[in-house]
Amino acid sequence: MTNLDNIVSLCKRRGFIFNGSEVYGGMAGTWDFGPLGVSLKRKIMQEWWHYWVEKRPDIYGVDAAIIMNPKTWEASGHTATFSDPLIECKECHQRFRADHLDESLSEKVTTEEITEADIKCPNCGKSNWGDVKQFNMMFATHVGATTDDKSLAYLRPETAQGIFTNYKNVIDSIYPDLPFGLAQQGKAFRNEISPRDFIFRTREFEQMEIEYFVTPDTWKKHFKELLKDCHDFLENVIGLPREMIHDEEVAPEDRAHYSDRTIDIEFDYPIGREELMGIAYRTDFDLQNIQRASSKNMEYRDKNTGQSFIPHVIEPSFGVERLMMAVLTAAYTEDEIDGNKRVLLKLPEHLAPYRFCVSPLLKNKPELVEKAKEVYDILKAKYHNVTWDDSGNIGKRYRKQDEIGTPKCVVIDFDTLNNNTVTVRDRDTTEQERIEITEL
Repeated sequence: MTNLDNIVSLCKRRGFIFNGSEVYGGMAGTWDFGPLGVSLKRKIMQEWWHYWVEKRPDIYGVDAAIIMNPKTWEASGHTATFSDPLIECKECHQRFRADHLDESLSEKVTTEEITEADIKCPNCGKSNWGDVKQFNMMFATHVGATTDDKSLAYLRPETAQGIFTNYKNVIDSIYPDLPFGLAQQGKAFRNEISPRDFIFRTREFEQMEIEYFVTPDTWKKHFKELLKDCHDFLENVIGLPREMIHDEEVAPEDRAHYSDRTIDIEFDYPIGREELMGIAYRTDFDLQNIQRASSKNMEYRDKNTGQSFIPHVIEPSFGVERLMMAVLTAAYTEDEIDGNKRVLLKLPEHLAPYRFCVSPLLKNKPELVEKAKEVYDILKAKYHNVTWDDSGNIGKRYRKQDEIGTPKCVVIDFDTLNNNTVTVRDRDTTEQERIEITEL
């Protein structure tokens, strides 16, 4: 099992991910993405958009506002139910998410359960607990010049409601045939009691969600098809190993309040088997609630039959950071070359921040540098994600690019000046071959 500390260290060392506001001492539950992290993250998001929206004729994109009318969260049930169990130690007054104090505790943990299990405070080691209370995880804010109840709003805790609130706008403007989906990528915010495990559980994160609208009697068929598509995307597009992915049917008592069926797709992270994404059958819960709260007609009128009804919804929901952490986990590799330990990221070529690294064998030889610049310009124009490296000796450059995950290193040496061939070194095998520049 890959060690999480090793991944965190590599991400900091090579410019993938940094602690949020680190220069000021950091801020819990927030992370900043450096040059390579932004590249990897955007490639994942672009692959998702291409797979689910651009390639399909039945899914359309939307982009809703982050701050929405507060009635949105009342109708969706978030104001009343979007909470986690909070408990305070009476000795040191530290607060914790109650169900995370010990693996033996249930999700609906009670004070009695904690007392009977004799759970110790992680901070002071005492067992003197207050009552378990529900803590709403939405970030409150105020809109406008005043700060009263009328100006109260929330940063969205999910992107899904922005899709549901635009459902009627979409059917009135482009009137798609059922079944159809609406997809959105964007920021979401949750005031986690105890953010943890690197980018796995954070207070600010990116979501990629689809709400797929179907006739009520066909949801099982479409649920099965979308679940299959989720696996296809994770395994064949993103390149996650099949043996590290697991489907977990969520029990009725553990499902979200809107769901009649949920499957969590879990992944073998360094922290254990945890949820990577989920697919839920939300019935007509959201559209019915919007219709009741807004008095707007949410029915869809079938063009062929003339029948009007409120569609049911299937939701595949992806977290970008969790998917990125899965990619890093699967890619992180340690091996031995000539008796020396080597760390590398075996990233799929289409996700790697750089496809090629171009180097002159010696940076103090102008003729090599000039030729290397020519090769760099050729590859940069064709592939864009190409980097230049002339620091240190060639062995150190190879090790650096291995950690970054660059699939190929292209080295210009003195033979290049004579026959226009270059050395191309493979990241995974470390094998090298001579190739004509025109064949790169």
